Amino acid sequence: MLIATTNAGKIREIQRALEGLKLRLTTLKDLPPVPEPDETGSTFAENARLKADYYARATGLPTVAEDSGLEIDALGGRPGVQSARYPGATYPDKFANLYRELADRRQPWSARFVCSLAFVEPPTRDALWRPGSDDGETTLLYATEGTVEGEIAPRPRGKHGFGYDPIFFYPPYKTTLGDVTDEKKLAVSHRGKAFARLKHWLALRS
Repeated sequence: MLIATTNAGKIREIQRALEGLKLRLTTLKDLPPVPEPDETGSTFAENARLKADYYARATGLPTVAEDSGLEIDALGGRPGVQSARYPGATYPDKFANLYRELADRRQPWSARFVCSLAFVEPPTRDALWRPGSDDGETTLLYATEGTVEGEIAPRPRGKHGFGYDPIFFYPPYKTTLGDVTDEKKLAVSHRGKAFARLKHWLALRS
């Protein structure tokens, strides 16, 4: 099964979440480079399916793809599907820009992480796939979404995790997801929940 990402943090979390399955897992880092698709979906679910379809066609492998990000209520749900493309060359830059946007908004700044995944079977095809082509139909085998509710912390805290973890305050832990171990984060995170459901679904069919 192909895990359709090159993000080292996501690969680490997903592989840990799927430990114990009788499947050979591979990632885009293990394969020859494939041009990235344009993420044109308006929702996490649409982008997850778009990426799963694209990479399943490109590689001929059963493929799971996810799309995830941060929704902040005071910003109308932004950055949402644009989380990775929110202005800022680095995540500290993105944090600074978000804090500027939030400066005149009343605290607490409620927020959530969202992770949608899609697991698809590649099409049966006779012709070689070409980047940009839509040859053949994939089959959606499973889709789900995981969320975790929290708040935007007054300031970044922690050096664990990746992405927006240092500014996401998780009330039951009384700290950010960037300030806890990988195991504690995975136990409650949006990605951990989504891939735990996929693992259960796959285990029932093994």
